[in-house]
Amino acid sequence: MNTGTKDQVEGKFHELKGKVKEKAGQVANDPELEAEGQNENLSGKVQNKVGDIKKVFEK
Repeated sequence: MNTGTKDQVEGKFHELKGKVKEKAGQVANDPELEAEGQNENLSGKVQNKVGDIKKVFEK
């Protein structure tokens, strides 16, 4: 697996994990957990975009 694809897969995983934490924080009325989820979701999106860029340069 090349590095671009790996970054994309890890990015999607972090996005999903962040969304779950965000929803759990909303349900539990825990603003810290909700914020943590939002941050992880955003970092996953960034990592996914980095993977896109790496894939372009690998060709």
